[in-house]
Amino acid sequence: MRASGYRGRLAPSPTGYLHVGHARTFWTAWQRARDAGGTLVMRMEDLDPDRSRSLYADAAYDDLRWLGIRWQEGPDKGGPFAPYVQSKRRSIYLDAWRKLLRKGFLFPCRCSRKDLEAALGAPHESTSPGAPGQQAGKLEPLDDEPIYPGTCRHNLSHAPLLPGPTGAELDEPESANWRFRVPDGEVIEFEDLNLGPQRFVAGVDFGDFVVWRRDGVPSYQLACVADDAAMGITEIVRGADLLKSTARQILLNRALGFDNPRWFHCRLVVDHNGRRLAKRHDALSLRSLRQRGITPMKILSAELPVEG
Repeated sequence: MRASGYRGRLAPSPTGYLHVGHARTFWTAWQRARDAGGTLVMRMEDLDPDRSRSLYADAAYDDLRWLGIRWQEGPDKGGPFAPYVQSKRRSIYLDAWRKLLRKGFLFPCRCSRKDLEAALGAPHESTSPGAPGQQAGKLEPLDDEPIYPGTCRHNLSHAPLLPGPTGAELDEPESANWRFRVPDGEVIEFEDLNLGPQRFVAGVDFGDFVVWRRDGVPSYQLACVADDAAMGITEIVRGADLLKSTARQILLNRALGFDNPRWFHCRLVVDHNGRRLAKRHDALSLRSLRQRGITPMKILSAELPVEG
């Protein structure tokens, strides 16, 4: 532990090369930890087995060091909360899942994606125009999910018949999407250190959300909350596209008995057409910009070439 009790984190996902938006958010996280005299943790969030690649993880370390960003704990440095790679922390997520299940916060959803699309009458993972920090159209999986229609919310058929274990005594998630039952109508409010007061209504702005996927992988929401608590993170710096996720994570923290950290959400970087950057924008990836001779100073000060 450094002189300050501040603990921040960098949490890249190795599903593509980092882009300009990542650079500015991670630079902000580094600055805030440095200015607070605190500790910055590197955590590799590699829970997407289909898209995560070691070459992207290696590139993230290299590109962030090239920008001048340094961290005190991480996969490459070790530390008191190792391992710092999410794919190696399954037992921590299982403990959190079991606690939520036994306290009655979860239910299994056996709806397929097609079932949900039919119930919602809209494409999966689409968003309505005007959502904070979002553009209309298909989103990356962790950004948002449509309001769950409640199809399996009150279905108790997953519990085995007596004298076998009840649903609350399951030790491993079954082959279902396990959802967190949100308190419908409850207002979730928090003060963002950058964007000011935020307000979301459970069941209106977001519905029952997935915490464990049917393919055996914990969700971003659950893993993020469990890791931030286990690693003692006191402030989270990330993009404004995750404002709504913060409301979900406040509910998870409360259910698990964790203290809320502070939040600092950075405004999103958009391309010259006003679209938010994604990892598919290869022309604005840090790797491509480095190869074109663009300096860290220009990347961080928005002096960038127009994307073709």
